[in-house]
Amino acid sequence: MELSIIIPCYNEEAALPYFYEEVTRVLAPQKIEYELLFVNDGSTDETLRVLKHYAEQDAHIKYLSLSRNFGKEAAMYAGFCNAGGDYVAVMDADLQDPPSLLPRMLETLQTGEYDCVATRRVTRQGEPPVRSFFARRFYRIINKISDADIADGARDFRLMKRTMMDAIVEMGEYNRFSKGIFGWVGFRTCWLTYENVERVAGKTKWKFWKLFKYAMDGIVNFSQAPLNLASWFGMWMTFLSFLVLVFIIVRKLCFGDPVDGWASTICVIIFMGGIQLFCMGVMGQYVAKTYMEAKHRPHFIVTETNKEDAQKIK
Repeated sequence: MELSIIIPCYNEEAALPYFYEEVTRVLAPQKIEYELLFVNDGSTDETLRVLKHYAEQDAHIKYLSLSRNFGKEAAMYAGFCNAGGDYVAVMDADLQDPPSLLPRMLETLQTGEYDCVATRRVTRQGEPPVRSFFARRFYRIINKISDADIADGARDFRLMKRTMMDAIVEMGEYNRFSKGIFGWVGFRTCWLTYENVERVAGKTKWKFWKLFKYAMDGIVNFSQAPLNLASWFGMWMTFLSFLVLVFIIVRKLCFGDPVDGWASTICVIIFMGGIQLFCMGVMGQYVAKTYMEAKHRPHFIVTETNKEDAQKIK
């Protein structure tokens, strides 16, 4: 029985020594074979050099170095495609995902009652209030409009059986939103809560607008609600326009009152044009996603690795 831990890395040179020390300390007493599969996602610092250094000293260290920065979703997918363990975990290198939880997660899976142990933060201490507010709103919205079960505060940090990981790999969509995929595939999941932990070193790569775009991708990928919203907008605006037209005709016939107001007419035209552009933009998002899927471009390209028989492109 083997455990594979996937660690996506993008410019994590400063955090890697702390992570490596902590995760090896936690795993050393465990009676299980393991591999630490680091995925260097096109880092521009010395992340790859650090990984090579550890790999020379520790046979448990495996690394995949991607040809450029494909993004965390692609890096995780590269790890899933190359993980060889019966149990597979994914976690960040900045220690915001505490390795100390791994023994408890393993014990839970080994009972046979669950297929996956996922983690969620119960506090957001240390996070900007605005970011926390929008994060909570996002989880509430996406759970209402989609069939993906995503708990508030859910992290990518989770440990799963290989059967679940294989199902995730089979979902080969190019536009990936792993939190939604984890929930969509189902399987029996145990949620493990913990207090928020701040980065041990380095700076976060997730700025507000990047998180906002990621949230929008998740909504588009796992819900047709925006399309339905555009349809409802069109239907209600048509109905409202019909009522206004009837009012104007009755007013003219009964009272002979001419319809004045160039400014109000322009405002109505601009408003209707804005609604149309909004609806076209929503549909454009889905067309763009379809376009990217139709290209069948690879999710990742591996240029360097120490893992035998590594899948280098998919």
